[in-house]
Amino acid sequence: MHNHIIKFLLLLLLPAACATGTAAQEKFERGLEQIAFIPRGQWITGINVSYAQSDFDNYKFLIIENLGGDTYTFKLSPMLLYAFDDNLAAGGRFAYSRSRTRLNDSDIVLDSETSYAPGQLYMISHSYSGTASFRNYVSLGRSMRFAFFNEVQLNIGGGQSKVVNGENDDITGTYARNFSAGIGLTPGMIMFLNNYSAIEVSIGVLGFNYNHTKATTDRIYVANTHNKTANFKINLFSISFGVAFYL
Repeated sequence: MHNHIIKFLLLLLLPAACATGTAAQEKFERGLEQIAFIPRGQWITGINVSYAQSDFDNYKFLIIENLGGDTYTFKLSPMLLYAFDDNLAAGGRFAYSRSRTRLNDSDIVLDSETSYAPGQLYMISHSYSGTASFRNYVSLGRSMRFAFFNEVQLNIGGGQSKVVNGENDDITGTYARNFSAGIGLTPGMIMFLNNYSAIEVSIGVLGFNYNHTKATTDRIYVANTHNKTANFKINLFSISFGVAFYL
């Protein structure tokens, strides 16, 4: 008699247990509406180019007087991404920069009786880097014009620089090579101007970076510098503006 009662109770509890297990396996939905802001199969390309040049003669700044020379900076950064799924894209970018500074003469004046003339200075450097990128787009409701994106970047680069100071028999020079690597998170916002072009604004908020520099002075003295940094805050100097084309 007791066995029949136990079997009857098990038959009553079994459907409830199965229903509970099925409910636990149901997919959880937050109710956030997402659309295919960047559809699968779309190519994303863009390029940033900047050039700055300045010349100065008899320029004065704080304790520096009679400063004369010229300088220029050139930067080039193309980008190519592919949307392998809706709102998900991966690809890379390349960056190259070159700068030169040439000071013909200058005087460092501390007071009316103390001054120092460092002589001529010539500095030239160039750097290059490659970046692998993964980007996720988040639409603003059902808008097809505005959206946010999060981009994870893995960067590897290097460069060389040369500094020559003095003149005649007092000339000295330093040649340096550097290697850098890092990973970072760069959120941003995109605004479409038409169906194929958009303006992008991004800023770095998180990153781990490593840098190694080997410098040789006068072909005799050698110095090595290793630098490791981690950023967990908004870096205002990493704000980037660019134009991208969605094909």
